[in-house]
Amino acid sequence: MPTLDFKGKSFIYTHHLGVPYRELLVVPEKSCPAEGRAPDLNDNLILHGDNLEALKALLPRYAGKVDCIYIDPPYNTGNEGWCYSDAVNAPLMREWLKKSANPVERDDLQRHDKWLCMMWPRLQLLKELLAEDGMIFVSIDDNEEHRLRAIMDEIFGDENFLANISWVKRYTRSNNARMFYSQKDATICYRKSDMLTIIKEPRTEKSDSGYGNPDKDSRGMWMTSSYVNPATKEQRKGLVYKITRPKDGKKIEHPTHAWKYSPQEHARHVEEKLLWWGADGMAEYPRLKLFLEQADLLVPLDVWSYREVGSSDDGSETVKQIFGGAVFDNPKPTGLMEKIIGLTNKKDALVLDSFAGSGTTAHAVLALNAKDGGTRRFILCEMENYADTLTAERVRRVIRGYDYTGTAETELMKPVKVTWTTFGKDNARNEILDRIEGIENLERTNYEKIEKKIEDGVLTVVGKRTIQEKMPGLGGGFTYVELGEPMDLERLLAETPSTLPSFPALARYLFFTATGHTLPSADAPATPKPAAKRKGKGKAKAAPEPMPPEGPILIGETAVWRIYLHYRPDETWLRSPAAAFTRTQAEAIAAARDTEASGKQVLVFAAAKYIAHRSLRELRVDFAQLPYALHRVQAE
Repeated sequence: MPTLDFKGKSFIYTHHLGVPYRELLVVPEKSCPAEGRAPDLNDNLILHGDNLEALKALLPRYAGKVDCIYIDPPYNTGNEGWCYSDAVNAPLMREWLKKSANPVERDDLQRHDKWLCMMWPRLQLLKELLAEDGMIFVSIDDNEEHRLRAIMDEIFGDENFLANISWVKRYTRSNNARMFYSQKDATICYRKSDMLTIIKEPRTEKSDSGYGNPDKDSRGMWMTSSYVNPATKEQRKGLVYKITRPKDGKKIEHPTHAWKYSPQEHARHVEEKLLWWGADGMAEYPRLKLFLEQADLLVPLDVWSYREVGSSDDGSETVKQIFGGAVFDNPKPTGLMEKIIGLTNKKDALVLDSFAGSGTTAHAVLALNAKDGGTRRFILCEMENYADTLTAERVRRVIRGYDYTGTAETELMKPVKVTWTTFGKDNARNEILDRIEGIENLERTNYEKIEKKIEDGVLTVVGKRTIQEKMPGLGGGFTYVELGEPMDLERLLAETPSTLPSFPALARYLFFTATGHTLPSADAPATPKPAAKRKGKGKAKAAPEPMPPEGPILIGETAVWRIYLHYRPDETWLRSPAAAFTRTQAEAIAAARDTEASGKQVLVFAAAKYIAHRSLRELRVDFAQLPYALHRVQAE
C-alpha cells in the first residue's frame, strides 16, 4: 500500500507510545452530576487538558470500548492560529518546533508537515480507544483532506475506509471568491475492523413521506413498487404468465417483459391483497404494496444536505441562543452530530470527541437520549482555557435549561413529497391543498405566521411564533476532569517524593500496561479522589485515602493473567522492608491461583522482593519491580 512521507514522521511514528499516563482527577465544583448522584469517572466526562495526553490517560479505562469517535481538528487553513508543541524527544524536532515557529500560519512552508505530525499520534491513540466494531468520523476541508486520507489508510488500513461524506453546509454562494467557492466540508469515515459489516440509519419523516393509505388499508400506511421485471420475456421465461385484473376479470400479460415474481409468489400476493390496481382499479399493470410497518432501516448516503442535518449557520445560531451571543467560531450543528451518532444504531453507545470546541457532540448525545430514552455517554477533551466557561458551560445549560427569546418553529403537517405529476392529478392536488387549508384554519390563532415551502420536492408547512421563556433542559449530567501528574514513579520518587499516584490510579495503569486490557468497571479499584494543590510548587497531589491491607492485592485478571499490586502511596513505606514481596506472600498467591484459576500465570508488582527468581519460577509467579520494571507481558 502506498504511504505518505512527511518531515518529522520518523520521530513521531511511535511518539504515542512514549506519552506518559496521567491520572484523571475529578473536579467536583465544575462537574454537573445528575440529581442524586456524585461526580463519577463512569459518568459522561468533560476532560480539560492537551488531547494527546488526555487520550493516553483514557486508555486504561476505555481502550477498545468507544463505539463512535468524532473529531473536528484544525483544518490548517493558515488562518486558525493553531500551535504544534508536542514534546517529541528529538533535538531536530525541538529545533523545528521552537516557539518562534508557532502559531502555524499560511506562509509557513512546512505547515502541512506540522499538521501531519500533530495528527499522527492522536489518530494512533484514537484507534486504540475504538471498539472493534466502532467507527471514526473526521471533519476536514480541501486543505488537508487528501493527506488525512493517506495517513488514515496507513493507520486504520485502506480496507477499513467506509465513506468520504460531503456535508453541504451552506445554501448561498459568495461572489467574493475569485475562483471556486466551497459549500461543503468532508467527513472521512473509517471502521476499526471487519467486525463492522452493516451500517444502517433510522428512517426519517422525509423517507416516509411517500407512504399513504388511499384505500384505508387496516394494515396501515403503504407505498408501491413496480411489478414488472427489468428483464425481458426471453431472459426470464419462468416469470412469464397471465394475471387477472379483479375489477373486470381481464387477463393481463406484459407485451415485452416478465413479471418480478413467480406464479406461486403472485398467488400469495393476490390472497393477501397486496396488489394495487390504481384508485379506480383499472391500471394497466399492478403494483406491489409495501407497508411502512415492515420497512427496513436505510442505507446511509455519502451526501448530507444542510436541510437534513443543519447548516454552519444553524450551528452558530444554536450557540447564540444558549449564550445570548456569538462566543465561538464555526460550531457544528447538533443535527450533523445526531446523524453521525445515529449511524451506530446503539442506544448505549459511548461517543468520544477529542477536539470538543463548543461541545456540540455532548449536546447531540443528550438530545438523542431525550428523544429515544437512550443511555448514550460522551467523553469530550478540550485543551483550551474555555473548556470550563464554554464547552462545559454549554453542556450545563443544555442539561438544566436556559433562558431563550426567539422564534420557535413547529411542523404542522408531515412533509409530503410532491412532483409535477402529483399536481397534475386533480385528486392528489386537491387533497394536499385541502389539508393545508384545514391546517391554516385550525392553527391560525396559535401562530404568528404559517409558512409553506417546497424544497427538493418536499412540501412542508411550519408554524412560527416568538417566544420569551426558559428552554427546558434535556437532563443528564457529566463529570469535569483535569489531568494529574504523569504516572512516572521513578521521576516522582526522585523529584517530588511527597507526590505519588493513588493506589486505584496506579492499579489501572499497571493492569493496562501489563496486559493490554482495561479493568472492568465493576472490578476496578475505587475511583480516586480529586487532587489537592501543594503549596509552593503547585503540583497535583493525590488526596489521602485509606491504606490497603497488608500484602499484595489482586487488582484484576484476564483469560491468561492474574495481576497483583503491593503498594502504598507513601515514600517511607515504599523504602521499608514492608514493601518487599516475600516468599510467604508468593506461596499464598500461588495456592489461591491453584484453587481458583489453576491455568493462569501470576504477575506481582512490588518495590522489592525477598524471594529468589528460581523459587518464583517454581511457583509460576512473575515479579516486576517498582518503579523500574513497568513492562508489558504478552497479551492473550
